[in-house]
Order: sequence, then C-alpha cells, then structure tokens
Amino acid sequence: MNGDFTVFGTPVFWTDLIGNVAALATVVLAMRRSMWTWPVQLTGAVLLFIASINAHITGNALKQVLFGALAVYGWYKWTQGRRDDGGLAVRPATGRERTALIGAMVVGTVVIALLFTWLNSLGLHISWAPWPDAYIFVGSAVATFAQGRALLDFWWIWVLVDLVGVPLAFTSGLVVSGVVYAVFLVLVILGFRSWLKQYRSTAAVPA
Repeated sequence: MNGDFTVFGTPVFWTDLIGNVAALATVVLAMRRSMWTWPVQLTGAVLLFIASINAHITGNALKQVLFGALAVYGWYKWTQGRRDDGGLAVRPATGRERTALIGAMVVGTVVIALLFTWLNSLGLHISWAPWPDAYIFVGSAVATFAQGRALLDFWWIWVLVDLVGVPLAFTSGLVVSGVVYAVFLVLVILGFRSWLKQYRSTAAVPA
C-alpha cells in the first residue's frame, strides 16, 4: 500500500497522521472541558474515515462515521449545557445510567461481533478479530456518548477500551497505532483526575 510518505520504510498517509493527532488533541481538550473538543473530534473522524477508505478498512471507516455523529451530539449537548446552566455539569453517572452504559457495551459488543463475523463469512473481510474489534468499537461509542453528557464515568470506559486496544494494535503489527493507544491511556487517566477535581470543587460549593 502506497502512502503519501514513508517513515522507516512504512507508508503513511497525511489523513491518517493528522487524524490521529486530532484524536489525541481531542483527549487533551476534553481534559480542559473545552468546547473545541467536539469540532476537533469531528475533524479527526472525517480524516480517519478518508484514511480508512483509502486503506480499504471498511470496519474502521464505519467506526469513524459513528464517532463523527457522536461528536455532533456532544457538541450540541455541551452547547446546550452552557446556554442553559452557564457551564458544564460534570458529574458521576447515576446507578441507572451506569447499568445502561454497561448493558449497552455488553449487548452492543455481542451484536457487532456477530455482525462482523457474518460479514466476514460473506467475504467482505470487515475484521480479522471480530470480538475485540467489536468491543473497541462499541466501547468507544459508549464512552463518547457518556462524554457528551459530561459523565465522569466516560474516562473509565476509555481505560477499559484501551486495555484491549493497545495489545490488539501491537498484535496486529500496527506499532504506531499501538503507541497512540498507549498515549491515550495515560491522557485518559490524567483526564479523569482533572474532571474529578472539577466535580469535587463544584460539589463543595453550597447551592
């Protein structure tokens, strides 16, 4: 596969490189609770979609479509929150919300894994590892949805996703992606600490 340029003999596309940089920037911006989180995430999703199409990775391309839609949703929710409340209501998820998030991850992973497996049987080659790929796909979607609602729990969902994403990327021979996932993991932990500090300082202020 020919790229726009090579790094240590490995072909690299500009869309893939800039898209991953945008993805990392999204985490940093989310730590700061910046509204720029969402347009940057949307831009990264568009670029990675183009890169995935060029590389004939249909499953990853579909994932970017989902991320783009969730970025629009998150952008709307955060804008609405600032307009209505004057700020983002960072908070832990309720028991019902956590049950719904976990249920969505479990059911979604099973459904998507079976779908990927079925599409593979048709010769479409969507994924060589349907179950972990489905888990990462669904977990990422659930985390982004929870982020749009400013729930602290979304950081932990990202940790769970990265614990599978890092070894899967290295096992697949995608060293660069594996390094990016590892950086994500560090930023996610820092992001959770930042949001938790914000929540505690807000909760300590009398109504």
